[in-house]
Amino acid sequence: MIVFITGISSGFGLETAKLLSLEGHTVYGTVRREVDPLPQVRYLQLDVLDGEAVKNAVDEIVEKEGHIDVLVNNAGMGIGGPLEFATEDEIRLQMGTNFMGLVHCVDAVLPHMRKQGSGKIIALSSIGGLMGLPFQGFYSASKFAIEGYCEALSLEVKQQRVKVVVLRPGDFSTGFTGSRKKVANEAALQAYPIYKTAIEKVEHDENGGLKPIVLAKKISKIIQMKHPRNGYVVASFEQKLSVLLKRILPAKWFARILGSYYKLS
Repeated sequence: MIVFITGISSGFGLETAKLLSLEGHTVYGTVRREVDPLPQVRYLQLDVLDGEAVKNAVDEIVEKEGHIDVLVNNAGMGIGGPLEFATEDEIRLQMGTNFMGLVHCVDAVLPHMRKQGSGKIIALSSIGGLMGLPFQGFYSASKFAIEGYCEALSLEVKQQRVKVVVLRPGDFSTGFTGSRKKVANEAALQAYPIYKTAIEKVEHDENGGLKPIVLAKKISKIIQMKHPRNGYVVASFEQKLSVLLKRILPAKWFARILGSYYKLS
C-alpha cells in the first residue's frame, strides 16, 4: 500500500514509518528538519501548517505512485500551563499544528481517495480529546476539534468508501514530553501554585508510559483490516478505565476523580 505519514522524525511517526516499510508498504513521511533517514522510506521536508506544500507533496506522490491508500495524520505538538497565561501565538501554533494540519492533509488526499473509491484516513487524537486535561487545556481543545471533525468526516465520506479511524493514545514514552512548550513565568506559578505539581505528574506518567511501537503495531493492524472501527483507545488498562468512567459517571463525579489524580485539591 501507499502510505503517507506526517511527522516521522521521532516517536509515533518514526516507529510507524519503520514498521510499515519493513512490512513492505511504500511509505512517504514528512519532517521539518534533517534527520537520519530510514531505509526504504521516502522523506518529504515540509510543515503541515503550509496547506499548499502539503497539497503539492500529495499530488507528487499520486503522480509517481498512481494512488494513495492511507493517510496517517501524526504530526502534532503540545503546550502546557494555565489557560489564561498561554499567548495567542502559542494557541495558534497549538490549534494550527494539531487541527489545521489534519485539515490540510485531508483536503490534499481526499480528492484522490474519492476518485479511486477507497482509502483510509487515520487521525491521532488522544484520551485528552475525550476529557479536558488540566494545564493542557489547549492541547485538549485541539484534540476535541479532531474528534468532532473526524466524526463528521466519517459520515460524509462513507459512501465514497473512505474509512476514517481515530486513535486515542494514553501516556506514551516519546520525545513529546521533552518538546512540550511549558508556561514557566513567575506570574503563572504564583497564580496557580498547583500547576507545578500537576505538570510533574503528567511528565512522570508519560515517561513511564507505553513504547511507541505499541501504537505503530495498532496502525499496522488497522491498515490491514477490511472494516476497522471508527475509533480505538490505545492506553494502559487504568487509562482505558478512565475513558469508560468519563462516559458513565456524572460530570461532577468524574471531575472530582480527575482533580484528585492531578492533586488539584
